[in-house]
Amino acid sequence: MTLAVIQMVSQTDIQTNLAAARRLLEQAAEAGARLAVLPENFAAMGRSDLVALGRAEAEGAGPILPWLKQAARDLSLWIVAGTIPLPPDDQPLAKVRACSLLVDDHGQRVARYEKLHLFDADVSDARGRYRESDDYAAGERLVVVDTPVGRLGMSVCYDLRFAELYTALRLAGAELISAPSAFTAVTGQAHWEMLVRTRAIETQCYMLAAAQGGEHPNGRMTHGHSSIVDFWGQVLAEQATGEAVLVVDRDAAAQTATRQRMPVVMHRRFTTPRIVSGTLE
Repeated sequence: MTLAVIQMVSQTDIQTNLAAARRLLEQAAEAGARLAVLPENFAAMGRSDLVALGRAEAEGAGPILPWLKQAARDLSLWIVAGTIPLPPDDQPLAKVRACSLLVDDHGQRVARYEKLHLFDADVSDARGRYRESDDYAAGERLVVVDTPVGRLGMSVCYDLRFAELYTALRLAGAELISAPSAFTAVTGQAHWEMLVRTRAIETQCYMLAAAQGGEHPNGRMTHGHSSIVDFWGQVLAEQATGEAVLVVDRDAAAQTATRQRMPVVMHRRFTTPRIVSGTLE
């Protein structure tokens, strides 16, 4: 029941990033992890050829997916592969999605989550303007899947600002939630820890928040502070910046006991409130 979160400082060169990710995954496996989460854009950060990269991967001509399957097999490790640009399985020429893949210890793809909320925002940093929708199409569905360490709900980065997604993951049975991310230094300083801990508290899930943490192409700075937060909102492990491997054992019995003592799911009074004559109904 051992969980690992990996922090990276990915650049534009895919092979360099994959070599770094492999080294960090090896450390996680040596520490006894059964499941490890890589950060958003772990294989490629700041590239302008996402469409070509995604189509090459979908056609079996790219380096990332074969590497991912081989790493999972070699290390006997379940891997949440941060995000990879991929077109829909049935529409190879469509706009790519920011896909978080779950691969089992045999190298088989178990789940694919397409980032629901795209980061289109203006930020007071050196870059200033972020428009993920220029490069990506948004996903459309929730993903919750069984793993050897518990039932996993999947999310990505900007999703953290949308509480209703995490409520839905909990209602679908999630016990732990992956959140590969690349928060900007500005937004991360303001909100990252607060959001990760809040999502853990309100869902009573372990949050596996794998971040980018450092300086990237074009002067972009990411906040880092990867963390594993438990069902009570306690930060069990954290790394500010730079590469890191965080490893924690999941206490399933304590999590179950907490959910029984405070059954927040059973106490929910409504899902989507309606406004009637200025009051909530």
